[in-house]
Amino acid sequence: MRPRSRRAARPCPGRGSRTSRRRNRRTRSPRSTPRPPRSPRSTPRPPHSRPRTRQARSRRSTPGPAPPRTTPRLLSPSLRTLTRLRPRRPRTRRPPPSRRPAPRSPLHPHHIDTARGRVHVSSRQRHTDATAFGNLLLHLPNFLCSLVVVALVSLVLGDLGLLVILVWLASGALVFHRPTESALARHLLRLRYPTPQERATLEPVWREVTARAGVEGRAYELWVEDSDSLNAVAAAGHIVGVTSFALNRLPNGELAAVMAHELGHHVGGHAWSGLLGHWYALPGRIAWRLLRAVTGFLFHVSRAFSCLGVAFFGLCVGGIAFATISTLYGLPLLLLAMPYALAAVGRRSELRADRHAAALGFAPMLAAVLEKLHQQEQEQEQARLATAGQSGGEPPKEKAASRLLSSHPDYHTRLHHLQEYLQPAR
Repeated sequence: MRPRSRRAARPCPGRGSRTSRRRNRRTRSPRSTPRPPRSPRSTPRPPHSRPRTRQARSRRSTPGPAPPRTTPRLLSPSLRTLTRLRPRRPRTRRPPPSRRPAPRSPLHPHHIDTARGRVHVSSRQRHTDATAFGNLLLHLPNFLCSLVVVALVSLVLGDLGLLVILVWLASGALVFHRPTESALARHLLRLRYPTPQERATLEPVWREVTARAGVEGRAYELWVEDSDSLNAVAAAGHIVGVTSFALNRLPNGELAAVMAHELGHHVGGHAWSGLLGHWYALPGRIAWRLLRAVTGFLFHVSRAFSCLGVAFFGLCVGGIAFATISTLYGLPLLLLAMPYALAAVGRRSELRADRHAAALGFAPMLAAVLEKLHQQEQEQEQARLATAGQSGGEPPKEKAASRLLSSHPDYHTRLHHLQEYLQPAR
């Protein structure tokens, strides 16, 4: 009698016990024709699989030469257990590449760290570069015309005329007077003081910008303009203003690039020189506007006397203009070319301010800001063309004179001058 195995037989559903299967295998007659050899499996059998049929068990138990092994060895039971019990690594869900972080998120590529310790302040806080000096030089004809106008007005006042001239000359110092700057910012530039929340956003960024430049940041005042456009302003001696759009929509790195650009105007002397020239040219501009208004009125009056009256008026105006030009040695002719020259100097000062911001390490952020500004200009242009098309009129084309009178260079020119700072260091 055959001894029973220690391991209990596992019944297979529908096939009976293991003992009955062995008994049927002994009593069954062998095959009349041998079964052809089985081709090797292309893939290894899983370690937990067992043959389900009696023919497969008989083929497994029949002795014979083993076929050449073409499949890799199966794992041992111990390694098989370790493989089953190995914990799976949790899958981390990565954000889709199309979704960019929020502007205020630290994960934004243009986010900067504003936490600083010691700050080095340079001994040279301001200077007057070539564009500021050129701006003052180009305002000299306007200043002389304004001086003539003030002198003519002082003749009416008699003995107080000289005092009026001296007071007007000394009034240029008001550019650096803090209460006068505040009044200028509120009433002319339409700026306001930032709220506590806005100041909490502006001051760390401004501290980082001034620390990189080595400038005392507390010498300037921060202002906010309620506007939906991307813009900033540097005026007088200590005014730095940004729009609410730039404050709320830009990452702190791009906001720092905007403020570094405005700081470049202050450091280079562009802000105070432009305001000083505009202030001293104001009496001449007021006199010119009055002269144009009087001339226009007289022209309309002369039209009532037919063509003869218009001809007489033209001769009178031409004679006065010729006498003025000959008396002042052709100085009024220079006033016709001054707007174009001042616009060219203004474009050069913008490029210098861009270079100042890029030298502080804000070149990629400034390029992104310029791209957004260019997109805003294109949207405004498309809206203007759509409005002109709906009204049925032909959209106006940009003239060459308007481009020459622009105080800011175009987007492609500014981006071209930033290429040396955008290239990686070798």
